[in-house]
Amino acid sequence: QEHYGGLNGLTIAWIGDGNNVLHSIMMSAAKLGMHLRIATPKGFEPDLRITQITEQYSKEYGTKLLLTTDPLEAADGANVLVTDTWISMGQEEEKKERLKAFQGYQITMQTAKSAASNWTFLHCLPRKPEEVNDEVFYSPRSLVFQEAENRKWTI
Repeated sequence: QEHYGGLNGLTIAWIGDGNNVLHSIMMSAAKLGMHLRIATPKGFEPDLRITQITEQYSKEYGTKLLLTTDPLEAADGANVLVTDTWISMGQEEEKKERLKAFQGYQITMQTAKSAASNWTFLHCLPRKPEEVNDEVFYSPRSLVFQEAENRKWTI
């Protein structure tokens, strides 16, 4: 909202794991008027109950929801590209399997080519290079440090 001046009509593309951060976005995006495009590898989808609620919210608030396994399809026309860690606390033993499953999900400038011309990038940190490359992470399009500062005020 700080960057775009409002949230209504924006499209968020989540590319990564169907985790708690995605669940939070799913529960709020439609209520704020945002369209949501989600790309997760097979087996790493968001919780089915959360997905069902999100589908209902999308109908209720007139927003669009897409679930896919194709990161470029999710990024298509998106204003905001978002990812998070692929290996959360307690999942360290799954690292090898997860890194294999998430091949092709790294957010790069190639991913951004299919996004909207005013795209930005978010990541709630800490970030690993396999999730987003340096070119995107440190680009002027990256709002990760403003995001981190804003999160500080909610703690």
